[in-house]
Amino acid sequence: RGGGMTDPDWDRIGQVMTRVQSAPITIDDSPNMTMPEIRSKARRIAKTVDGKLGLIVLDYLQLMTSGKRVENRQVEVSEFSRQIKLLAKELDVPIVAISQLNRGAEQRTDKTPQLSDLRESGSIEQDADIVILLNRPDTHGHGESERPGEADVIVAKNRSGPVNKVAVSFQGHYSRFTPMAREAEVPGAAAGEFY
Repeated sequence: RGGGMTDPDWDRIGQVMTRVQSAPITIDDSPNMTMPEIRSKARRIAKTVDGKLGLIVLDYLQLMTSGKRVENRQVEVSEFSRQIKLLAKELDVPIVAISQLNRGAEQRTDKTPQLSDLRESGSIEQDADIVILLNRPDTHGHGESERPGEADVIVAKNRSGPVNKVAVSFQGHYSRFTPMAREAEVPGAAAGEFY
C-alpha cells in the first residue's frame, strides 16, 4: 500500500516487459483515425505476418472520424460499423470495436445496459456478430450496493450461439475483471457450487 517496489517486484516487471516486447502486438494510438487509415494500416500489418492477423481492437468507435464534414453523426457511425464488418471479412480477422453507451439506461428503473443503449447507431447492433455489455451494479445508486465489487458480462447478442449473463469480480485498483471465486474457495462454502 505504501507504493514501494521490492527487488522481486522489479524482476517480475522485467520478465513481463521482455514477453510483451517480443509479442506480436502492434499498438497504434493515433487520434481521430479515419476508416481508410485503419484499413491501410491493418492491410500493411497483415502483410508482415503473412496475412494472419489474430485480432484488431478499435478503442473506441465514437473516436473515429470520416475526415468529412457530416450533418448526422449517427449516419457516420453507422458507416464505420459497416466498414469494420467489411474489413473483418476482407482480412478474415475478428475485430473488437469498443463503443460508448448512450444515457438510456439512466432513465430506466433497471439500469442494466441493453443493445438499444449503444451510442449513435442502431447499425452497431445489426452489424456485430457478438455484442458484449459490461455492467457494474454497484455504480447505479447512491446507497450500499447488494453486489459490491461485482460486475456482469452480458452477451447481449451472439449470432452463432446463446446470449447469457455472467457475474465476475471487478478489481478496480487493477481495472481488471476476474472470474468469481468458487464457493469451495470461500471458507465454509460447499464444494462444486459457485459463490
